[in-house]
Amino acid sequence: MFEQGKYPCYHELVSKITSKLQVTIPKAIAEQYGLKPGDEIEFKAAGDVIRVIPPGHHKRPRLSLEERLRLFDETTERIRKRWEELGLPKEQPSDRGWTREELYDRGEPR
Repeated sequence: MFEQGKYPCYHELVSKITSKLQVTIPKAIAEQYGLKPGDEIEFKAAGDVIRVIPPGHHKRPRLSLEERLRLFDETTERIRKRWEELGLPKEQPSDRGWTREELYDRGEPR
């Protein structure tokens, strides 16, 4: 996959941050993603990590509320039909030994 570099104590896919807070993209990564000098990359916080998004990475367009509701309704209908095909009960069982509300209390001190 990636060949060991000149200095074996440094892995090729690791970069240091300079005193000017600049980062060098490892050559193997730059080649893999077609990055060139002058390209703008996006840094995005993602929990405990930072995602580096290369140029030309197309974000999915955000769907409108109406479109999301339409897709939700279509999915719900497919699931309802599938339940009917499988002969599953239409109502949730009431004697399962727990309530939905109890699920939200799990892991919390009592």
